Amino acid sequence: MCGICGIYAPGRPEGAEVLAPLAGMTAALAHRGPDDAGVWTDAEAGIGLGHRRLSILDLSPLGRQPMFSASGRFVLSYNGEAFNHARLRQELAEAGRRFKGGSDTEVLLAAIEEWGLTRALTRCVGMFALALWDRRERVLSLARDRLGVKPLYYGHLTGGGVLFASELKALRRHACFDAALDRDALTLYFRHNYIPAPHSIYAQAKKLLPGEILVIDAKGERRERYWDVEAVWREGFEEPLTSDDDEATDALERLLTDAVGLRMLADVPVGALLSGGIDSSLVTALMQKQSTRPVRTFSIGFAEAAWNEAPHAAAVARRLGCQHTELIVSARDLLDIVPDMPRLWDEPFADSSQIPTAILCRLARRHVTVALSGDGGDELFSGYARYPWTLRAHALLSAIPAPLRGAAHALLRALPTALWGLLPRGHKLRWRLDALGAADFEALYRHFVSHLKDPAALIPGAREPQYAAALLRPMGDTPDARRAWMSLADILNYLPDDILTKVDRASMAVGLEARTPLLDHRVAEFAARTPMSRKVRGGQSKWLLRQVLRRHVPESLTDRPKMGFGVPIAAWLKGELRPWASDLLSPAAVRAGGLLDADMVARMWREYLAGEDNWCHCLWDVLMFQAWREADESGDAASRSKPVDITACDMTVRNMTGGLA
Repeated sequence: MCGICGIYAPGRPEGAEVLAPLAGMTAALAHRGPDDAGVWTDAEAGIGLGHRRLSILDLSPLGRQPMFSASGRFVLSYNGEAFNHARLRQELAEAGRRFKGGSDTEVLLAAIEEWGLTRALTRCVGMFALALWDRRERVLSLARDRLGVKPLYYGHLTGGGVLFASELKALRRHACFDAALDRDALTLYFRHNYIPAPHSIYAQAKKLLPGEILVIDAKGERRERYWDVEAVWREGFEEPLTSDDDEATDALERLLTDAVGLRMLADVPVGALLSGGIDSSLVTALMQKQSTRPVRTFSIGFAEAAWNEAPHAAAVARRLGCQHTELIVSARDLLDIVPDMPRLWDEPFADSSQIPTAILCRLARRHVTVALSGDGGDELFSGYARYPWTLRAHALLSAIPAPLRGAAHALLRALPTALWGLLPRGHKLRWRLDALGAADFEALYRHFVSHLKDPAALIPGAREPQYAAALLRPMGDTPDARRAWMSLADILNYLPDDILTKVDRASMAVGLEARTPLLDHRVAEFAARTPMSRKVRGGQSKWLLRQVLRRHVPESLTDRPKMGFGVPIAAWLKGELRPWASDLLSPAAVRAGGLLDADMVARMWREYLAGEDNWCHCLWDVLMFQAWREADESGDAASRSKPVDITACDMTVRNMTGGLA
């Protein structure tokens, strides 16, 4: 895994001067690639590519980037892995292509020369973000993997030109990048605790969409999609697989075994992040099935039993015969990493599970360079508890005549905000009753997954922009169609912009490559065609995944309510974090930013301390934004790109070697 960046500014008279910041942009990504660095420029064409390398395949200089194709026509800066590169290499060799080294980068360049960029990407099984320069046609192409595992930001320079990078901090290194904040995009952050693509916190920077290619030349920009998850999902729902249960279980196990096996290939140590839940246990089981030695597994635990999954992970590791490492952390240990959050996620991001994720990645990086995770199972196989909850809520609301619902909602909205604060848990009650105003099922789901229901009220003068999930048309009016729609909405936004963003930044901050076999696009296409009756059965979610897992791990070890990977934010804000939170939430601190309604923030904080716990996550969103804003305005670029010390967490670590129970 690596970090990439670049500048394309054709026709500017200052030429080399515009490209000069490229070295600094590349240095800002050193944590993503601590093993090597490379910069290539062509001042006449106005193009420059930068690369930071985390050596995973072909550790020799033959894997160095930016890399030229064999003919010299193409130059590639590439972040990611083509996991099927060995199979592609053989096919390309049979077609007459020759190779000097063993890297997947060289294979990808040969595939581009043989088939063109679009077809080459469709042939890749992988996760990647890349920049390809065509020296003959003078065309820059930016591309991102199908499901958005790897990030890619791009922006426009004052005076003309484009720059891009794996992280926003690299864009900030160019003096001609306008870092004005996007007030409208900020409303999306306060609705979701992340900013959905294509938006970013900066008005002049966007996120490339998953499965998209952005083609840029001297004439302008154009886009194309080489893989469209919405089309795949809708087609699969309309034409489901017709095999029986046993055949479906066999087919999924074969597919997952191959996906996991491909992601175990590396020239460095490989392990797994194991929570003991369905998804990570399945990935670990299929790793151990294909390994000749105990798989290294890692988990963290908490003193508070309500948050502690460590015993479950340890039990799964023992059953599978893994070499397991468990880290027990205290509230103080978790709180110590909070100041790092704005530096690791360099736009506002407030999924509180970022904290244990960052610590877990630090632990794993002490022992391995690559770690497989179970991310993606909930989205692909309908695993979230909010799906049935939303269906039940919609059924109840639908029983109320629409005119009555509308009148009740209008009356509730007319009541003074202060009145709700006088009622016990009044704002939670208002949040639930606000659902009466949902025009349809899709609006209801959006209401339930929103933190602030009217985020523009917190940001005077802002207007909430559109994004993919907000524009997603229904898939039907049956419960199965609505479940499929909710999964698709999460695949489009929540998965890439929250879950995968969280894991990418936490892992790359310490130079750890996180691989996600459940997000192999072949698995996604299989999931799209899996009937809902095999995703949810007898009230049990992820039914088909569970059938595969039960062939390797007893049901008793994994059949329990989903815990997630959160932390006790509510207790912290009233305890250890209260002084820090009070400072950031003070009217003076909020007004200093000039963006948020200081009176509204003060009211939320006051009511929360008085017992209105429903404000907890909204306040965490404000705190993470305030902390990010202070770091961003400080202009301390060196601090923003400073690598995390992976030896800094001196906590209680237990190493366990598993064996069959």
